[in-house]
Amino acid sequence: MPVSADYRPEAALLTLGDGFYDLVAAAAFPQHVLRFRNDRAAASIGLDGLSDAEWIAHFGRFEPLPDTLPGPLSLRYHGHQFRTYNPDLGDGRGFSFAQMRERGTGRLLELGTKGSGQTPWSRSGDGRLTLKGGLREILATEMLEAQGVTTSKSLSLIETGEALQRGDEPSPTRSSVLVRLGYSHVRIGTFQRQAFYQDAARIQELLDYCRRWLIPDFQTADEFLHIVIGNVARMGAEWMAAGFVHGVLNTDNTNIMGESFDYGPWRWLPTLDPNFTAAYFDHSGLYSFGRQLEALYWNLQRLAECLLLVGDRDKLVRALQDFPLIMDRELRAAYLRRLGVRSRGETEDDDLLRDFNGFLHASQVGYEQAFFDWQGGVLSADRAAASPEAQTYAGEAFATFRQRLEGYEAVDPARLNHDYFKGARPESMLIDEVESLWAPIALEDDWSAFYAKLDRVAGMRVAYGG
Repeated sequence: MPVSADYRPEAALLTLGDGFYDLVAAAAFPQHVLRFRNDRAAASIGLDGLSDAEWIAHFGRFEPLPDTLPGPLSLRYHGHQFRTYNPDLGDGRGFSFAQMRERGTGRLLELGTKGSGQTPWSRSGDGRLTLKGGLREILATEMLEAQGVTTSKSLSLIETGEALQRGDEPSPTRSSVLVRLGYSHVRIGTFQRQAFYQDAARIQELLDYCRRWLIPDFQTADEFLHIVIGNVARMGAEWMAAGFVHGVLNTDNTNIMGESFDYGPWRWLPTLDPNFTAAYFDHSGLYSFGRQLEALYWNLQRLAECLLLVGDRDKLVRALQDFPLIMDRELRAAYLRRLGVRSRGETEDDDLLRDFNGFLHASQVGYEQAFFDWQGGVLSADRAAASPEAQTYAGEAFATFRQRLEGYEAVDPARLNHDYFKGARPESMLIDEVESLWAPIALEDDWSAFYAKLDRVAGMRVAYGG
């Protein structure tokens, strides 16, 4: 097959012993219509040379890729779902399909599926993914990447020709199978499963796997926890600066690499609102925008509890106590990256972020619009004067933030010459726009607006240096 020299397969998951996965088979779908292929992501693992027919064979029929996993593996895990423990989880409509090294970095990457059929962990589900669900995941991952957020990549979406019944979509609705590319599907819930059975040997085996294949820079359980805290804190900070609400921050949806994945009822903020929720069933606001960092910290505490079987309690507690300081550091870095300005030190940066968020909340200016208008700081003042929010920026509420911003230097002044920043409005991914992209697909099988949106988001990514 036409793999390039960049294709470097691995089969790391097979080094884990019994108890971590089940061998499964993909569903046989009646139809395979390729709707999306991410050649940029495929190039990072040496698979961009596949023809469409070969692509469908591997990512629709799941014929094995050479020299990697010989067949699909459905991973086992447990998890807290809205803080209620569930021991009946696992890959219920997906599996890990292949592993390989990333071009350039040499880091291990993994191909996982969504909607590929039933597994031992499907419970009463059909193991399928709606076409709209697949489209939404592509939009989420592409937008987050453009904003500089660490995320899994949507590699492939193939429509599969089945009619699905769903309670949250007009049914019957169309079906699809998605393939995502990410650094790992080892979740906090993966550790929770072994801790549930008080299996210290398998907890240690999982740590050894992580050290060999994913995170080489630790020796003890508390050192591992400290690294995972840093990864997860960075991800959470990036979400806050992007205005992103994941929606379902259960422990089985939090992986150890701090990489966004398992997208469900996500949303982006229209304007700053700490109480904004993504999931219609999150009645208490447990996973609202303003509580996401609290939720991630709670999940990390559950990981620490698992590591008590093999680690020192006092050292694990000290690692957890570092979370607030790490989180503050990552928030400063994430907001400054999004504003495109250089740090002026911890104190001044904290003041800037406080005044910026105070202005966003008081004015209810468009969340993404504010980052767009003030990209690079005062260098963008002329453009901001022509912004749809110009009247807001001329008001007294903005004066404090503007004064703070004047002392900051742009990271890349040339960035503002990109065509993206010459427009009046930034790209966004608000829910009404997502629905408007889906409507012509549902009604007329017209994908033109969807592909045009992806092109614009790609332009945004390039403009920000991604």
